[in-house]
Amino acid sequence: MDQIISGGGTPARSGGLLYSGNDWNFQIIRDCYDAIEEIAHGELGLETYTNRVEIITSEQMLDVYTAHGMPVGYKHWSFGKRFIGHENAYRRGLMGLAYEVVINSDPCISYLMEENSATMQALVIAHAAFGHNHFFRNNRLFREWTDPSDILDYLEFARGYIARCEERHGHRAVERVLDAAHALQNQGVNRHSGARKLDLKAEQQRAKERRAYEDSVFNDLWRTLPTEAGDAAGAAEGAHARRLLGLPEENLLYFLEKNAPRLAPWEREIIRIVRMIAQYFYPQPQVKMMNEGCATWVHVYIMRRLHELGRIDDAAYLEVIHSTSNVINQPGFDMGGGASFNPYALGYAMMTDIARICTEPTAEDREWFPDIAGNGDAIGTLRHAWAEYRDESFIQQFLSPKVIRDFRMFRLSDDTAQPYLLVDAIHDEAGYRDIRRSLARVYDPGTFYTEIEIVDVDLLGDRTLKLEHRTRTGQLLQARDARQTLDYLAALWGYGVVLNEVDTQTGAVLATHTAEPAP
Repeated sequence: MDQIISGGGTPARSGGLLYSGNDWNFQIIRDCYDAIEEIAHGELGLETYTNRVEIITSEQMLDVYTAHGMPVGYKHWSFGKRFIGHENAYRRGLMGLAYEVVINSDPCISYLMEENSATMQALVIAHAAFGHNHFFRNNRLFREWTDPSDILDYLEFARGYIARCEERHGHRAVERVLDAAHALQNQGVNRHSGARKLDLKAEQQRAKERRAYEDSVFNDLWRTLPTEAGDAAGAAEGAHARRLLGLPEENLLYFLEKNAPRLAPWEREIIRIVRMIAQYFYPQPQVKMMNEGCATWVHVYIMRRLHELGRIDDAAYLEVIHSTSNVINQPGFDMGGGASFNPYALGYAMMTDIARICTEPTAEDREWFPDIAGNGDAIGTLRHAWAEYRDESFIQQFLSPKVIRDFRMFRLSDDTAQPYLLVDAIHDEAGYRDIRRSLARVYDPGTFYTEIEIVDVDLLGDRTLKLEHRTRTGQLLQARDARQTLDYLAALWGYGVVLNEVDTQTGAVLATHTAEPAP
């Protein structure tokens, strides 16, 4: 953890202690922030949004947990359920609370727990307000898929709009739409193009006048459909109508917002709100390991420099070491670690390893990483990686044999036809590339989301909505979960829905699920 790296920027100034002991006040927080900023911007060259640091209580932190880390949100019973679960676990000592929560917005908001010691306040400022903040601003996925400048205003708009819908249409009616939209929100994102910039005025105008022209055109589409399936002209009109519907379509919420026959304009707007928020969170699972690794590496560097410059004492630095060691601990697979990796542990290990390869490469490093080994620019190399990669590609590009050995990685082969598991790759010369390739696949975004598309609508008959799930290696959906989710889809569509699970290789239908809207 005490690796010496030259930042290459303007060295921070030494000075007296920022604080002594555990107690803090707002002047100490201010002094710590200024000292940390000098290192983050001057030595590391980090580029961040304007920071807003807020101190909150444990109760307020539980509220932030409830709203997925956002300071503003609309009302829904699922948030209350989550709050009670977290609160009970916290009160009974079954879970702790994070030292901080940071929001990808401009300004970037960092919430710090008031129970933190002075050292922990400094650490989490370095971690969140500069590490995460830099990653949010510079990583390609966040640049392309999120609009941090307007997200807080949009959340305010969403809360107000849904509250007005409850007053006008009743709590039950709004809850019914939100329940269904929440069940489908993971299938409500556009995965193939970046996010457009939020235009709050346009959203407010849409809420007032829900595109009367579009609604009239839409209704004409459904009214003019032919009723005779055997009619050639009718079939041609049906094919034209399908093209207008844009099939196939993987964004289920978008399709429902635009095309569901029975939804009222206010219901379409609520669906839009849910999918816009889901779109905002879309990049985060894809860069979880890199984001935490970046923030941890940054706070370790900054806190070490504060100690070297005499700004924090030995006791404070020991607290930093103790806290960080706990965060980056990786339990073994037989000690509760299971098959997953602690994102802090793996991310920090890879960041530290890249810095080592750039400054103190071995012959093995030069063979595996000829482009960066010994380049002497650890900070620049890391900043480039933070900006241009996501977890999957980062592992594929930078996971080294040393990290594979340090984590004692191995690969299990699970043949369902056999009564045993086979260890077919270990941390040795023959297994390095196989392990790296297999681990990268674990972080493939395709593993996070079920590949389901709307492929057809029975426009000539009973308006049944037809979907396909392209399975991976024969892995089918849980029948009960599939049926419950289809019930929500049918409720929004207004007619029956059919989901076929299809083998990607052969095209064979492996399972079929159906649902009808409640009467």
